[in-house]
Amino acid sequence: MNKISKTVIILSFVSLFTDMASEMLYPIMPIYLREIGFTIVAIGILEGFAEAIAGLSKGFFGKWSDSVGKRLPFVQVGYSLSALSKPMMALFTAGWWIFSTRSIDRIGKGIRTGARDALLSDEATPTTKGSVFGFHRSMDTIGAMIGPLIALAILFYYPGNYKLLFYLAFIPGLLAIVATFLIKENTQIINRPKINWSFFNFLAYWKSSPSTYKKLAGALLLFALLNSSDVFLLLKIKEAGISDTGLILTYILYNAFYALLAYPFGIIADKLGLKKMLIFGLVCFSITYTGFAFANQNMQFILLFILYGAYAAASEGIAKAWISNLVPKTETATAIGTFSGFQSIATLFASSAAGLIWATSGSKTLFLIVAVSVVFITLYIGAFIKQETYSSK
Repeated sequence: MNKISKTVIILSFVSLFTDMASEMLYPIMPIYLREIGFTIVAIGILEGFAEAIAGLSKGFFGKWSDSVGKRLPFVQVGYSLSALSKPMMALFTAGWWIFSTRSIDRIGKGIRTGARDALLSDEATPTTKGSVFGFHRSMDTIGAMIGPLIALAILFYYPGNYKLLFYLAFIPGLLAIVATFLIKENTQIINRPKINWSFFNFLAYWKSSPSTYKKLAGALLLFALLNSSDVFLLLKIKEAGISDTGLILTYILYNAFYALLAYPFGIIADKLGLKKMLIFGLVCFSITYTGFAFANQNMQFILLFILYGAYAAASEGIAKAWISNLVPKTETATAIGTFSGFQSIATLFASSAAGLIWATSGSKTLFLIVAVSVVFITLYIGAFIKQETYSSK
């Protein structure tokens, strides 16, 4: 536990509380939006617009954080906006209001992501990045597991009272805000890059970034173009006739195994190598999608979601840990923010393509195409990308 500093622990609890608030609303968001008059098309436009804002702003604010040499103010503002947006969505139901509050939530995510991950990176050495990012992902996912459980309990006693959930979600959000003020930041960052106020200034970073960063980020972005929303996995369960309660409980089980494995996988990655752990995660992903192509029973889906939890634990935090090792310390927020921004946009395209393939060729075709394609990306990472550490770190 000596690898995990006080700052990492506090920041992990901040993410836990925030994800608890977000996941309280995740299962009921589409239902609530339909109830207040949104069509399926409008919901799609809303979520697409919101994710595009989050994706594009991650790179901009990551670059800004590196330019001023500070992380904590971006973390505090970002988490505050996301927390405040939750009860705001229940105050009024006008379309413009819902779009505005959802955008505030996603802008908050964009502001905090690069700076938060850079702050985590600053609290680690190149040989402890897996443990630090793994611990953070574990705590974050515990919040994602607790949130739906709270939502199930509240709706059991207050059926259909969705607005109550939006108001109650502010409580863990408020706890997250308070926790950010317990963090003390070391701001001794030298040779800071100049501030460029263009919203798309982070795009130039791709040209000047280290070659290994480009190779790894490029491979992971190809993967993101295949890795559609988890909604499609849940739709597959629904297609097989599993009840809504069973669906939510299976999703909670996935988060439970993700949370359970993320930290130990991070420790193992520090010992065996971040590259090996990431490859293991991608192999788990490919096996999971192959299984989803043929699964039709509840127990099969349970086992597949456990394996999917192993994939997430072995890849999401590990990827950021590896990326942070490939760039100078003064560029960490920009590098992670740029990657995360492109990743968000790639996921939008992935989900759109997945929906089209599902509609025209069926779910089996979708899952098999993705599974086979990820095998080739995994082989590329294994053969052509070296696990390096930037020399000045």
